Amino acid sequence: MEVAVISGKGGTGKSSISAAFATMQPNVVLADCDVDAANLYILFNPTHEKEEVFVSVYKAVIDKDSCTNCGLCIDYCRFDAIHDVDGEVLIDETACDGCKLCSRICPSESISMIPEDKSRMYAGTFRNGKMVYGRLSPGEENSGRLVDMVREEAKIIAKENHFETIIIDGPPGIGCPVISTITGVNKVVIVTEPTLSGLHDLKRTVEVVSKFKLSKSVIINKYDLNADMANTIEDYCNSQDVKVIAKIPFDKVVVDAMVNCKSVIEFAPDSEIAGLLREAYQKLSEN
Repeated sequence: MEVAVISGKGGTGKSSISAAFATMQPNVVLADCDVDAANLYILFNPTHEKEEVFVSVYKAVIDKDSCTNCGLCIDYCRFDAIHDVDGEVLIDETACDGCKLCSRICPSESISMIPEDKSRMYAGTFRNGKMVYGRLSPGEENSGRLVDMVREEAKIIAKENHFETIIIDGPPGIGCPVISTITGVNKVVIVTEPTLSGLHDLKRTVEVVSKFKLSKSVIINKYDLNADMANTIEDYCNSQDVKVIAKIPFDKVVVDAMVNCKSVIEFAPDSEIAGLLREAYQKLSEN
């Protein structure tokens, strides 16, 4: 079973729920696909058995010694990344899209394409099984491709170790990284919160997941902070034939668990929240 836990917006408690699901049984592969802001490795402190470089994009660099400042690259650059500054051709690293055109048309072959290779994928062991996660370096791009890399590694590890369960902590939103996260999974859990923005982003997320014809369910986190909105969200889910598998109350024990680098299942196994999350996970396993 490959379960992706996602949310239409940040701050809903998605990672806390992913961590709880990952500690309900042994022999689990946990994949943190929120590569722009990975955080589960902080909680579980996995070993680093594998580290792989991820090249997100290439940037153009000019060799000043061989450049003739002819300006041809300026004329051809469609991203306005190359400029003439006091008779010297300079490349704006931020504006450069890495299309490689300037390096191809440079008559003096003075432009090289340098890989942006600070991003990484890591794999190792944590206390309930194996863990894979990606960390996209600040300012680097193509997070969807890094998510693909993390998921493929998770599948390989699961097969090699004969693990049947992969829990994926996905990124927030509905963009490219989310599409890469949910493509081909067995089940999707959408975590939302009882706010107007939570409902708005839940609707967008349900619409996206429905395009993939995936089995989907919803967890309303911190529902008791606004019971009326929680009921509105539940009514919407019923209208879309989406099952609400849990309504989790707000409880500081979740924060206390994180501070102690544990999931709520590990930190407070007899708490109400732990019981509700176990029931939600059981429903996922049965359907």
